[in-house]
Amino acid sequence: VLFLLTDGKQKLQNAKIDALNLKPFFNEIAITGDKPKPNTYYGLQIMNKMKMEGIPFEERIEELDKLEYPKPDRDFVYNTFNDFVDRHPWVGQDNIRPKSIVREMFESFSSFGDYIRSYDLERAEGLLLRHINGVFKVLAQTVPDSAKTDAVNEMEIYLSTMIRQIDSSLLEEWKKMRDPSYQALESKEIRPPGAEEYERDITHDAKTFTALVRTRIFAFLSAIAKNDFDAALEIANGDNSTLQIQVTDERIAVPDANTLWSAERLQQIQEAYHSDHGQIRLDPNARNIRHTYITTSDNKKTWKVEQMIIDLDNENDWIAEFEVDLVKSRDSAEVALQLIRFEKME
Repeated sequence: VLFLLTDGKQKLQNAKIDALNLKPFFNEIAITGDKPKPNTYYGLQIMNKMKMEGIPFEERIEELDKLEYPKPDRDFVYNTFNDFVDRHPWVGQDNIRPKSIVREMFESFSSFGDYIRSYDLERAEGLLLRHINGVFKVLAQTVPDSAKTDAVNEMEIYLSTMIRQIDSSLLEEWKKMRDPSYQALESKEIRPPGAEEYERDITHDAKTFTALVRTRIFAFLSAIAKNDFDAALEIANGDNSTLQIQVTDERIAVPDANTLWSAERLQQIQEAYHSDHGQIRLDPNARNIRHTYITTSDNKKTWKVEQMIIDLDNENDWIAEFEVDLVKSRDSAEVALQLIRFEKME
């Protein structure tokens, strides 16, 4: 993992990223002591915090210029690399230069499109995707399962989901560029009866399925936080045929008997939450699994999932409740998620 993160910047520079004016971008988000910019995820966090404290804009900019990007586990990373160099002299004088690209994406729970737009990288989507794919391959292929924590498993699922959502033909083209003889052939292997059905069943491993459910929930919350209510509906609108919507907050319109969730209603919820606590938090602490509560129904066909919404004031008095249809998730090989309620707890 360390070497993937280390070599990434040099490989990208060798790919003549200067011609695409990308060097400032990669310099900005590398953990090399560069100063945070106001329009980056970390810069926005600091600026918003100082704004809430009533610090004038000019002073905020001055304070921001005194800071460096966060360097989590700095001593561990550098000391581990130095130990590796001691045992492998061929590394020479090269020093490690860890990256923040995927870490920043995961911490802010950004989609691929979000990140592209944040840094105006429309001309370099392929370059970024290759980097993300490289990080995913390291996590999936080189980190032993026994060493993976819940956070690592969720990051792996987050990356694999992102990669699958991007045009697969682009991935095929890269493979052909690396190997002109490459052909995407389907091979049929002899397997025990029922093996394919078992493998396709995403619910058979409760731990992995829980991570998939949580990834979908935070994709929903991320869409709400970005005012993309139509996208939020697509993520958590499930099968509405038997839905019983629960709304108790007087700031949110009570739906008619035959009316389901709508973009307008989700906007009302977002505005009510914003008036209470401001922006919805999506940082690693807010996504900690201890804030997710899962109850299995008596008939074993559904899960009730309650997600506590962690706020900047640490009052944590809002909750989003979802129903997961295990049968439909199994049949479609995709999490069937339905929003039940999203409101302030009484």
